[in-house]
Amino acid sequence: MARNDGINRTTVRNANLTKGAIGDTQHHNEREKDSYGNQDIVPERTAMNVHFKEPSGSYQEIFDTMIEEKVISTRGLKADAATYGELVFDVNSAYFYNHGGYEYAKQFYAEAYKAAVEIVGGEQYILSAVMHADERNRAMSAALGEDVYHYHLHVVYVPVVEKQILWSKRCKDKALVGTVRETIMQVSSSKKWLSKPAVDEEGRPILKKNGKPVLKKSYSVLQDDYFNHMRAAGYMDVERGERGSSEEHLTVTQFKVMKETERLESLTQQIEQSDTLLSQLQEQITEGNDVVRQLEADTERAEMAAALAEKKLNKAEKTLSTQAMTFSEIEQMGKKTVTGNLVLTQKEAADLKALAKKGVTADARTAELERKAAKAKKSADMWKERYEKMFAQVHDYLEAVKKAPGRVADFLTQVIGETTAQKEQQTAKKKQKDLER
Repeated sequence: MARNDGINRTTVRNANLTKGAIGDTQHHNEREKDSYGNQDIVPERTAMNVHFKEPSGSYQEIFDTMIEEKVISTRGLKADAATYGELVFDVNSAYFYNHGGYEYAKQFYAEAYKAAVEIVGGEQYILSAVMHADERNRAMSAALGEDVYHYHLHVVYVPVVEKQILWSKRCKDKALVGTVRETIMQVSSSKKWLSKPAVDEEGRPILKKNGKPVLKKSYSVLQDDYFNHMRAAGYMDVERGERGSSEEHLTVTQFKVMKETERLESLTQQIEQSDTLLSQLQEQITEGNDVVRQLEADTERAEMAAALAEKKLNKAEKTLSTQAMTFSEIEQMGKKTVTGNLVLTQKEAADLKALAKKGVTADARTAELERKAAKAKKSADMWKERYEKMFAQVHDYLEAVKKAPGRVADFLTQVIGETTAQKEQQTAKKKQKDLER
C-alpha cells in the first residue's frame, strides 16, 4: 500500500515466466498487439519508448540460439520450469513529473539498466530492455488537468547460475573422478533467487539461537542491490521501495494538494511582497512630497524674512537720509557771543537733545537690522541651495511616479522578485549540496 507520505520510492519487481507465458510478455513489452486491454496506453507515443537493449528476434528464438551457442544450458530442467525472468523497475509518477518528465526518465532508467546487468550477471543474458513512455497515469492526469505519463522499465532475461559438472565414477581415468569436467551457466529461476545468509556490518553470518544462519529473502537482496546501485550513481532523492508498494499510483490527491499548496504559498508571498513594495513606495512618495513641501515653505519663509529685513533696512536708510537733511539746520542753531561761546534758545536746546536721542537709537536699530538682514539672507541662500540639491535628486523619480505610478511599481516588484528568485535558487543549491554530502 502507498503510505501517502510524499516520499519518492523506487522499486524493482521480479517475475518468473514459463515458455508458455513468454509470448504474451513479448507482445506487451514490444507493443506488438493491435489493441490493448490497458486503456491508458497511448499508441501515438509508442515511438517514444526507449530500448536500452533491442531484441534481435523473438524472445523464444533468442533463447534457443543461446542454447545452440552454449551460452546457457537447460540440462536437468523440467518441462514446466520457469526459464525466463522479467525485472520491472519503477518510480512513482510524481517523481518524474517534478524532474521534467521524459528526458529525466530516460537518464534515470539508463542507470537502472546498468543495475539490471549487474543483477542478472551480464548483458549477454538479457533478451530485451525497454522503457515504456506511452502509458498515461489517468488519475494524476485528471487531478492536474494535463497529461502525466508513468515511466517504467521492463527487462526480460534468462536466469542462470554457474554450475560445475564433475567427472563421474564411470570415467576411465580414475584420477579425474570428482574433478571439474566443465562449467555451465544453468538456467534455473529457483537457484537464481535462493535466499542468502544475512551478514552483520563486519560481513559475518548472522545466526539464529539454534546456530543456523538467518536467511535474507531474495526480494530484499534484489531491492538492496538495486537501491545501493542508484544511490552510488547519485540519485539521492529516491528511497528504497518495499514489497507490495503501489507508489507508482500513489498520492494523486496528495500530489495535487502539495502542488496547489506550493503555488498558493508562492502567490501569497508575491502578494505580500507587492503589498510591502507598494507601502514602501507610498511612504517614499509621501516623504518626498513632505520634504519638497517643507523645502518650499522654508525657502518661502527665508525669502520673506530677507525681503522684510531689506524693507526695514531701506526704511532705516531713508530715516537716516531724512535725519541727514536736518544737519544743516543743526549747524545754524545758536548764536556766537563775543567770547566765542554758542548760545542756544530754549527751543533749540530741546530740539537738539531730541535729535541726539533719536540718533543714538537709530544707530542701534540700524546695526541690529543689518545683522538680522545678513542672517536672513544667509539662511535664505542655505535653504535655497538645499532645496535645489534635493529637488535635483528626486525630480526624475517624482516625475516618473506622477506620470506612470503603475509602471514604477511593476518595475520595483520585478526587481524584488528577481532578487527573491536568486535567493531561492541559492537556497535550493545549498540544500542539494547538503544532500550530496
